[in-house]
Amino acid sequence: MRHLMTTASLAVLCLCASPPALAHDPGPGDPGDPVELEEVIVTATRLPQPEAETPGARVFTKADIEARGAIFAADLLAEVPGAAVTRTGPFGGLTQLRLRGASPGKTLVLIDGVPVNDPAEINGAYDFSSLSLSDIAQMEVLSGPQSSLWGSDAIGGVVALTTREVDGVRADLEAGSLNTRRGALSVGRAGERGALGLSVSGFRTDGVSAAVAGTEDDGFETLTAGLKGRITPRAGVELDGALRWTQSRVEIDGYPAPAYVLGDTDDVSKSEAWSGHGRLSVRTGGVRHRLTLAASDIARETRSDFANRFEADRQVWRWDMDGTGGEGRLSWAAGLERRAESADLDSGLSDDLGTRSVYGTVLFPMTSRVTVGAALRHDDTDDFGAATTGRLTAHADLGAGFGLSGAFGTGFKAPTVSQSVCDFCFSADPFPALKPEHAEGAELALGWQSPGGGLTGRLTVYRLTIEDQIIYRFDPLTFDSVYINLDRTRTEGIELEGRALLGGGFDLSLTYGWTDARDDTTGLALLRVPEHAGTVGLGYSGARLSGRLTVRAEGDMPDSGGTRDGFVTADLNLGYALTDQVELTARVDNLSDERWQSLRGYGEPGRTVALGIRLRY
Repeated sequence: MRHLMTTASLAVLCLCASPPALAHDPGPGDPGDPVELEEVIVTATRLPQPEAETPGARVFTKADIEARGAIFAADLLAEVPGAAVTRTGPFGGLTQLRLRGASPGKTLVLIDGVPVNDPAEINGAYDFSSLSLSDIAQMEVLSGPQSSLWGSDAIGGVVALTTREVDGVRADLEAGSLNTRRGALSVGRAGERGALGLSVSGFRTDGVSAAVAGTEDDGFETLTAGLKGRITPRAGVELDGALRWTQSRVEIDGYPAPAYVLGDTDDVSKSEAWSGHGRLSVRTGGVRHRLTLAASDIARETRSDFANRFEADRQVWRWDMDGTGGEGRLSWAAGLERRAESADLDSGLSDDLGTRSVYGTVLFPMTSRVTVGAALRHDDTDDFGAATTGRLTAHADLGAGFGLSGAFGTGFKAPTVSQSVCDFCFSADPFPALKPEHAEGAELALGWQSPGGGLTGRLTVYRLTIEDQIIYRFDPLTFDSVYINLDRTRTEGIELEGRALLGGGFDLSLTYGWTDARDDTTGLALLRVPEHAGTVGLGYSGARLSGRLTVRAEGDMPDSGGTRDGFVTADLNLGYALTDQVELTARVDNLSDERWQSLRGYGEPGRTVALGIRLRY
């Protein structure tokens, strides 16, 4: 680890030591002024903070989404250092995220502040396969324990998406290889006194075989619709709300007789989900009060020889307030929350789980160069006791463009419905009494930015440990099968990020993650977490032509039944503006026609091409 840390440190220092003149090489018609980049703000921290000063934060803006030609959230999450994205088939297959080695159920997903994780999934994980970006204004990824801000499920981190407020008409049409078609339409009006917008997007493809050994194409189709509104009836009072609905159908492969190995089947999986919120905000003096009512619901069904169906819902009531103190130097936020979730499992078992929470966070500039933050939260579950979590953060401006950030936090995760009722458990003895999983995480980040922001770099070193991890244990002697608290996992890692504006409209970005994730009980590497992964992106933005080439690589990865081989793929996204309102687009995925697998045994398409048009009025 020491050698890798030294190597990564040298890489950042080399990037940081590059002559600032390289950050801005004036092209034709370029006045040669220093580049001033707009500051990116993280909002999922409850107290908005600059991305560069927030440990473990990565933000994808609306401009990032369009520059990369990203269709689904998973397309961007794969670029986050320390994140492992896996999927069972290229289109619509179960898509899961592991942040810093933590299992998928330990990343909380929020859409407009509404938790949308699946309570009926064994680990409470979220399936990213149908999460469209067509109506998303910003996606934030906070790596590391965030339970002090968001409670259970946030041990590995948080993915928070904010839907777009539309003013005008936006439309996208695209068609390409594998009989793939995509369309998106958004219409709305927005002003100081209010806003109302509607968005609809759809995606359909004939696909390829989900099983790498299969020959039958497995299609996928999904439809997403959203409604978002805001009104300010009087000064200091605001009402806002949003509703989002998604329906998907995917053909999947299974394990047919007599060989019972992954291959062609006629299995089909369907899902329907919606989430939404209503919120009243009132500002009195220097304090803003907000009352939020939110809900989400999901139904999943698989039609096969082993058919199943799951349904789950969640309701959240939240009151919070925020303000400033100390003559405006101190910012703070606090709140109360009640979360209730229920699930009906295919086995016929069901349960209702609930949690009452109180939390607070504060951000305080100790000096003009040093800012510290703290967060504390107490969660009292209906069935599994109480947990108190906290997080301390600090950022120091070291001068000469350098900044040092650090964080230490704790997290917890309550058992899911499947675990609480011991779904598909068999034992002559009473089932074990489960307790929440707990985690500790620490990180240190060194960042650098040249004058004007033409060159930026950040190196993060972290450690995450999880205690009392819940596993499903099968005893081959007694045939007992139960959920128990047993595992202790540990992840150590390095995350490297850098960006350079090369001049002439070109920019270069890179990310790299080294992840050593292990089960301390056995000493074995955790499955489906590659040790090495990274991306390199070369972008161009001209008067009419724009484009981005993204190269992504992953090393060998331990997987069920063996090792998934490493791979390198490249994607190209191009745009040509006919007018200020009309742009032609082209995407080439898997540019080199690489044969690769996200998961062992599951196929991915070769080179595909899509052409489209983008309208903005």
